[in-house]
Amino acid sequence: MEVERIQTLASNQLKELPPHFIRPVNERPENTKAIEGVTVPLISLSQPHHLLMKEIAEAASEWGIFLITDHGISQTLIQRLQEVGKEFFALPQDEKEAHANDPSSGKFEGYGTKMTKNLEEKVEWVDYYFHLMAPTSKVNYDVWPKHPSSYREVTQEYNKEMLRVADKVLELLSEGLGLERKVLKSSLGDEEIEVEMKINMYPPCPQPQLALGVEPHTDMSALTLLIPNEVPGLQVWKDNAWVAVNFLPNALLVHIGDQLQVLSNGKYKSVLHRSLVNKEQMRMSWAVFVAPPHQTVIGPIPSLINDQNPPKFSTKTYAEYRYRKFNKLSQ
Repeated sequence: MEVERIQTLASNQLKELPPHFIRPVNERPENTKAIEGVTVPLISLSQPHHLLMKEIAEAASEWGIFLITDHGISQTLIQRLQEVGKEFFALPQDEKEAHANDPSSGKFEGYGTKMTKNLEEKVEWVDYYFHLMAPTSKVNYDVWPKHPSSYREVTQEYNKEMLRVADKVLELLSEGLGLERKVLKSSLGDEEIEVEMKINMYPPCPQPQLALGVEPHTDMSALTLLIPNEVPGLQVWKDNAWVAVNFLPNALLVHIGDQLQVLSNGKYKSVLHRSLVNKEQMRMSWAVFVAPPHQTVIGPIPSLINDQNPPKFSTKTYAEYRYRKFNKLSQ
């Protein structure tokens, strides 16, 4: 079955959105505007350790999202990562289709577009490329883009930086819970932790006030490390209102995901977020998901539970969790 690509639709100079992209009235950006004057926490990794640990734990508890600077990833590498992603989406359509995924048959890696499961479900205004980056033993380089030719080299280098930053953030979050530095990483599978890349491409949209790039959701992962381009669109839910996330060049967005919320027994919050689209400009983001292997058993860490703080979540494998959430989202 041929999939309707959003990039192809956008190139047809539409004046109006097809009905299956128009969100219900209560979900439309024109009716759910973000509040002004509130900003996501901004944290420098270069500050003294005790202050850094405190700020990150507070941001993870109160917001579930924060921006980090002084992370040590070179501006040049970030630019190269964005360039190779843009180059892939600029390829002729038949070259992109050669990398198409097929979620209905269990093939999630590759070039994709959100597919509906029933006639009532609205479609998101986004195309994407998704693949595993780590651990090396599980990576299938055949599903990575072949063009541009530098994609693999750049992405492998970026993966090393993501592993380093994720280790640092997990250590700080562990200490923020009063645990030893390595506890969260160990609970997530240690060296077998999986790292996934998802490049989201949101083409210009003729009626952005009626559509969503990605509908409100929390991430299944433990952590998400994200870099967007300069076009705004990410919003997070805080105190019963949407808050727009400001763009800061070369800053890295850190999302707390569902698995850290469970491990921390709810102290850290998995952030609800959505993506808007733009009428004139293409928006892109590079999301890296840090997640446990599928058979890892995830539940509240025992030392965080007592009579005053009983477990708030059940314990299950990550595979079971993914299955339940995916099917809930698809109904």
